[in-house]
Amino acid sequence: MKLNLPNTIPVFPLSGVIFFPKTSLPLNIFEQRYLTLINDCIKSNKYMGMIQSKKNMSDVYSVGCLGKITEYKKTKDGRLLVNLTGISRFEINTEINNDKIYREFEVSYEKFSGDLIEEKKETLMEEKIADIFQKTKIFFKKNGLLLNWNEFEKLDQDQKINTLA
Repeated sequence: MKLNLPNTIPVFPLSGVIFFPKTSLPLNIFEQRYLTLINDCIKSNKYMGMIQSKKNMSDVYSVGCLGKITEYKKTKDGRLLVNLTGISRFEINTEINNDKIYREFEVSYEKFSGDLIEEKKETLMEEKIADIFQKTKIFFKKNGLLLNWNEFEKLDQDQKINTLA
């Protein structure tokens, strides 16, 4: 899968938020600079970066994750409720000096090209996870642990992993 990912992206630095490819991140946007960032993204390609801010809040870590706005809704009080879907991790090259009220960075996806490879990786991962689930059933049985396996099988893969964790 080859996507034409932007080399310059607006970035939302947010402490305490971990965001990865193929995950969803709900955001409740109320601060003006981020309302502007989201509105600008919606008008263009819907891509934006999420990155951890450091303790002093003006510094950010060097690696973040590019997301695409897949849902958004404006509330009566002016907030935006956004769902961001992870696409690929990125590494910051340099900050763009601009006149906008939010930050933009020139980024590279080169080190994380594996984030965009799906088919072979997904099939191999499914086989490994199926093996882990089978071993988990044996572990549960040997240790007298109960789980409704019929209901468990109805869950999607992420829910199964989270349930076992």
